Amino acid sequence: SDVVVKVNFPDDYQAEALKGKAAEFEVKVKEVKAPVESKADDALAERLGVENLEKLQELIKGNLERQYTDASRFKLKRALLDVLDTKHDFPLPPKMVEAEFASIWTQVQQDKERGGLPPEDAEKSDDQLQSEYRKIAERRVRLGLVLAEIGRANNVQVTDQELTEAMRQEAMRYGPQAQQIFDLFRQNANAQAQLRAPIFEDKVVVQCDRKGDPFV
Repeated sequence: SDVVVKVNFPDDYQAEALKGKAAEFEVKVKEVKAPVESKADDALAERLGVENLEKLQELIKGNLERQYTDASRFKLKRALLDVLDTKHDFPLPPKMVEAEFASIWTQVQQDKERGGLPPEDAEKSDDQLQSEYRKIAERRVRLGLVLAEIGRANNVQVTDQELTEAMRQEAMRYGPQAQQIFDLFRQNANAQAQLRAPIFEDKVVVQCDRKGDPFV
């Protein structure tokens, strides 16, 4: 059956002429469905593209374990970085801080234009935001230098195999264009550096967790 749906376009709609305007859409309803309880059996597993219920349970268990491991690792990493940040205080290279702040501020401005700022930032003035994000830039630079020194002292390196796997994983996000994106990564040293940095950081954090920070 045909149904007329009345809606208002959002005030921040991307098409300027349609912002906040009322509109009517004629919709043809072809089917109406409601959620029903699914029985956990082999048939359910097959509908989800898995061999049987036992295999589906193994996949779900593995996924939950990975999520838990990732969450635990993130919590540990944050705690270690907080300790490193509070234990180290030294003059920072002004140009590095300015470059990091410029990168952060560009993203903040883009988020602001799209209405994507976090609620706690939306009501703040630019002066307030700049002050807060400059502190974040200083923290990032300070931690970057500390982690680099810890990595150097402990001979932490990112192997070609680890970088290749990171490029492959990132390229897979682009579906049919995966091979093209992978080739672009292989030809772009700056893109490789952006992928190498978080791998190096994670390996240094693991080193700190195992031995303790030798510079604390």
